[in-house]
Amino acid sequence: MKATLRALVAQAIDTLRRNGILPANLAAPEFAIERPKNPAQGDFSTNAAMLLAKPARSNPRAVAQALVEALPANDAIATSEIAGPGFVNFRIAEAAWRRQLGEVLAQGERYGRNGGGGGRTAGVEYVSANPTGPLHVGHGRAAAIGDCIARVLAANGWNVKREFYYNDAGAQIDNLARSVQARALGRGPEHPDWPEDGYRGDYIVEVAQAYLRGDSVEVEGQVVAGARDPHDLDAIRRFAVAYLRREQNLDLAAFGVGFDVYFLESSLYADGKVEETVRELVAHGHTYEEGGALWLRTTDFGDDKDRVMRKSDGTYTYFVPDVAYHRSKWQRGYERAITELGADHHGSLARVRAGLQALDCGIPQGWPEYVLHQMVTVMRGGEEVKLSKRAGSYVTLRDLIDEVGRDATRWFLIARKPDSQLTFDIDFARSQSLDNPVYYVQVSHARMCGLMRQLKERGLSFDPGNGLAQPLHLEDEAERELLAAILRYPDVVETAGRDLEPHQIAAYLLELAQAFQSYYNDHQFLVDDADVRDARLVLAMATRQVLANGLDLLGVGAPEVM
Repeated sequence: MKATLRALVAQAIDTLRRNGILPANLAAPEFAIERPKNPAQGDFSTNAAMLLAKPARSNPRAVAQALVEALPANDAIATSEIAGPGFVNFRIAEAAWRRQLGEVLAQGERYGRNGGGGGRTAGVEYVSANPTGPLHVGHGRAAAIGDCIARVLAANGWNVKREFYYNDAGAQIDNLARSVQARALGRGPEHPDWPEDGYRGDYIVEVAQAYLRGDSVEVEGQVVAGARDPHDLDAIRRFAVAYLRREQNLDLAAFGVGFDVYFLESSLYADGKVEETVRELVAHGHTYEEGGALWLRTTDFGDDKDRVMRKSDGTYTYFVPDVAYHRSKWQRGYERAITELGADHHGSLARVRAGLQALDCGIPQGWPEYVLHQMVTVMRGGEEVKLSKRAGSYVTLRDLIDEVGRDATRWFLIARKPDSQLTFDIDFARSQSLDNPVYYVQVSHARMCGLMRQLKERGLSFDPGNGLAQPLHLEDEAERELLAAILRYPDVVETAGRDLEPHQIAAYLLELAQAFQSYYNDHQFLVDDADVRDARLVLAMATRQVLANGLDLLGVGAPEVM
């Protein structure tokens, strides 16, 4: 409907240009077609007249009047009225509402899938946890946000590549290997030779035992076997990283999250990509040497100070492989690159972008895009939960899934804007209460499926075509609000993809379920009158389809029975 209205307004602007009311060479402005906050003002509104007033040397209301008079006749519009300083408000005709409702049923699972991405490639990187232990709740929030962003982008026509970046090089991996080695030698945290920053969770004991047994671990097609030798630190390192990568993959699979690309930080060094990136930066004149170190002039690209790339001891600072890694994304054809990270990574973003700009290879400013999430606090019985027996120092993603199930875990980790603090209340998430939003939405979907079961049990028929032919009752506030909510879904998907905010989907689904419940409370569905029955069931089945489609974008199930 928005596309139809946009085309009609564009045609009206073209008519005004031809008639001399607007300058003939005036380009059509980027006007909005949106829903007024107050439904009493109409179904849609445009600000086109206010954008055209200045170049037309006229006042906005006069331009709005001219626009209304120039609008081509179309049976989708019942009325068009001028409001406020120059808005044009539209009310949609009943026949158009019915056509839109028919599209929901005809398109089924495809309803709400837009073509804005045009098949271009977008890479979404998320989770990217160090393979040093079980995934914690913060990783779970990253997984939910990143996976839903990928789903929403795909629904908007992007060719999405889901990517996991393994930081499998550096001090943390060495610390992991030494922790596993200590356990393999029978030493615990109380032993004087225990590594100073050793990992203390029970999972380290599990890794050491598996290594000593000679277990084999398969990760992404490669098999690593435990060498059984507690003194072979390199073998322990390889085995421990593979073991924990597999454990993380299993946890993510249980969470309904998968990836197309697993990228190893170590490969950037092995393939010479870090050195190659540094050479390019030097060649383009954005570096200098001082104090025995190699510096990047990141201040040329908006950073608050220049940054060291290569320290005086010859090692690289951590942002250099990040620049090399994102350069590889550009080389792999990612026209849009989104990186989902914890908010504690905020300080490194400017220098990575500066490094990419300094390469002078065509990477646009603001690339990649970053989505940052805040911390998660887990509560049970009114108290904060901080520890996991297996991890030792934090609550794991697996803990949450085991406690409340995948659906509730995903919903509550995605339902708030990423940059907001999140309190995850286990008791609330588990509750089968209509105050629980995921339960409310799923029950609404199951209730509609139940209507169809009852229909068969009573021997009644349902003819969607007949239902779509019946008159709508747009004066019925509950029916009009339900219709408007159903048909708003494609707009919500488009906006969520544009803004990288999948929590908008969750908020919308709750609003849709509430609109249906208001209608359901006031109307009988399985009545004897076939015309009335068909018309109301069409609304129910369209709502059910949209709920199912939206829940799928969140990776949450749409149960038929609850």
